[in-house]
Amino acid sequence: QVVTVRVMDSNALERERGITILAKNTAVHYKGKKINIIDTPGHADFSGEVERILKMVNGVLLLVDAAEGPMPQTRFVLQRALELNHRVIVVINKIDRPDARLEEVEEEVLELLLELDATDEQLDSPMIFCSGKAGTASLSPFEPGTDLVPLFETILEYIPAPEGDENGELQLLVSSVDYNDYVGRMGIGRIERGKIRVNQDVLITNYHAPDQPPHKTRVVSLQQFGAKGEDGRPVPVLAPRPLVIVVTP
Repeated sequence: QVVTVRVMDSNALERERGITILAKNTAVHYKGKKINIIDTPGHADFSGEVERILKMVNGVLLLVDAAEGPMPQTRFVLQRALELNHRVIVVINKIDRPDARLEEVEEEVLELLLELDATDEQLDSPMIFCSGKAGTASLSPFEPGTDLVPLFETILEYIPAPEGDENGELQLLVSSVDYNDYVGRMGIGRIERGKIRVNQDVLITNYHAPDQPPHKTRVVSLQQFGAKGEDGRPVPVLAPRPLVIVVTP
């Protein structure tokens, strides 16, 4: 479909300033697998968005500019990801820039991993060389890519799939809250255990106020990001551990 530039930066202020401020969710389907993607801000002023979202993912793509190299925010995000034992795929982007420093930036990323006391496995993180503008990826800085297949293949090979007991009691971590004029308040989160259904009674508890009694409510509707498969047909919402939106009154 025809989309605007930086389609994930849907907020008016984001479009005006040309930066990501709020974390955004989307999903892609590749070889029968659904890959949930969360785009997080890169600016240090919005680090809280990144720290909160890291609890929802199984691995991270560390995006580094091929000319600028690791920035101060890169250190913070990488440190938090390593502390949570997330697997890291280093993506060196904008390799088509005239001032790109591919080999130097690659060394700078490795030095940063060493400084942050990365494990041997984390030090051996794969590196992908991309041009987001051209939509290409390559496993080598000396060979230009033709598509994004190397990136998707690395994700499927290196990032572990979610695990959990889909037959247990429902447990869902709400990581962000949104609002829509038509449906009201929406909680965006990840199912940690069990399944969720429309009209199901649920209890909402506040992690930061464990002494407060839970709030009882009902699931009004469920939605998924990228809810259509490669064949264009909707993907069942009750598939194990989907990324869902819980709409409550």
